[in-house]
Amino acid sequence: MTHHDDDSRTGNRMAIPNAVEQVYSSLLDEVAPSANPLARPVSINPDNVRPEQRIRSQVLHDALGRIQVLMPVNALLDLEDLNQQLGRDLRAVSVSETEVLTSRFGWSSIPAIPAITRMPCVVEKSLMSQDQVVIDGEHDDSCIALDRSLFASMHKKSRVLSFGQPIESLRVNRNAPEKDVEQIVKAIQSLTSLRIEKRLQDTLELPPLPQTAQRIIQLRVDPNAGVNDLSDIVETDPALAAQVVSWARSSFYAAPGKISSVHDAIMRVLGYDLVMNLSIGLSLGSMLRVPRNVPEGFTPYWEQAVWTATLSGALADAIPRKARPDRGLCYLAGLLHNLGYLVLAHVFPPHFEQVNRICEANAHLDSELCEQHVLGVNREQIGSRLMYIWNMPDELVDALRQQKNVRPEDSPSQIAKVLFLATQLLRRQGIGQGPVVEIPDELFASLDLSRETADTVAETLFDMSDEIQSLASQLAPDV
Repeated sequence: MTHHDDDSRTGNRMAIPNAVEQVYSSLLDEVAPSANPLARPVSINPDNVRPEQRIRSQVLHDALGRIQVLMPVNALLDLEDLNQQLGRDLRAVSVSETEVLTSRFGWSSIPAIPAITRMPCVVEKSLMSQDQVVIDGEHDDSCIALDRSLFASMHKKSRVLSFGQPIESLRVNRNAPEKDVEQIVKAIQSLTSLRIEKRLQDTLELPPLPQTAQRIIQLRVDPNAGVNDLSDIVETDPALAAQVVSWARSSFYAAPGKISSVHDAIMRVLGYDLVMNLSIGLSLGSMLRVPRNVPEGFTPYWEQAVWTATLSGALADAIPRKARPDRGLCYLAGLLHNLGYLVLAHVFPPHFEQVNRICEANAHLDSELCEQHVLGVNREQIGSRLMYIWNMPDELVDALRQQKNVRPEDSPSQIAKVLFLATQLLRRQGIGQGPVVEIPDELFASLDLSRETADTVAETLFDMSDEIQSLASQLAPDV
């Protein structure tokens, strides 16, 4: 039996894959003659799909094997809830395993049809009440609509459970930083045994700010400070001095001659501002241990920091002078943009593992949503608050807090916009975690920077990938 009577509905869009046609035909054969006929699957434009109808397919596994999970794209997969309902210890399969599976099926993602994947399937209950659902097709720009009865017929053997949390119910505090301390303290009270002290830094049980960092921060605001002052402070910290000299000797800078001292590094290669900001970033970063237990596919902490700092500084250089933010602060913001991640690992160790597993299972969502779900607070809030406690410049505090919040109505700083732009350009190259989102035209306009110029700046750095990896490897053993 063939079923091409309503192909006109698809216009010039992609044809329905043969595998889907075969599943449809086999389901038709099971339908009683007296029953309503099943509507055909239809190829549709993905731009016209409501998020609650768009299905995301995720493969999870544990010692008992793999399962396939289907849920709306605008929901968070609550892995702990699902595991409790199933009595399993499931987590997301690795990125490489997902790529092997998609390649085997020949689709752009894991097909959301268990008759094709041959895996046990669990469906989020809210999908079953939609008039139609939409699954990914074989190609990135193709989608297939399935009406309710057809979708139900495909899932007679699937388990239907409630385990998805709608994203709109996750109240991320994006633009009320005055409430950050209250949220942080509440999370600490409910999730840890830490004593609540008068000062947040005492409550968090963080080590004191290194003496070197304190002196360099003071130097930042001293208009009479010079190269000798900076090199003298850096040289009091042998490990930091060695890192600065090693950095200056890197092939990234290709400096002629031998660099034998911090003074040489400042005068001949790196410059005063870069060494000051690099030293602050390294001192603060060294206070907290980089966790070994990270989400699968995680770009190592210092590698991500160096990429973000270098690209943020390069983007600042490309912005016309009248709109240009402070280049040094852009660089430092990039170096410290993910410091809150280290603080979460330090303050919430048992729950940090849970955050990582949730992030793996929800790679389509930003980490702030996963952290809000588990902890009730996110890395941007706690990282920026630490910057405030340590008397860092207000522009840096604001940039770390606003780095994912660049809508014009929220009045983001120029540094926050540069940080957002750098992060998104890096994600397009697989550096860093989180979804790739559209960079709005308004952001480029407010920076007086063209999309083409930003892409060119990024591509120039990507061509020096080996050199940047080398820089990062000199900073910490996690690269």
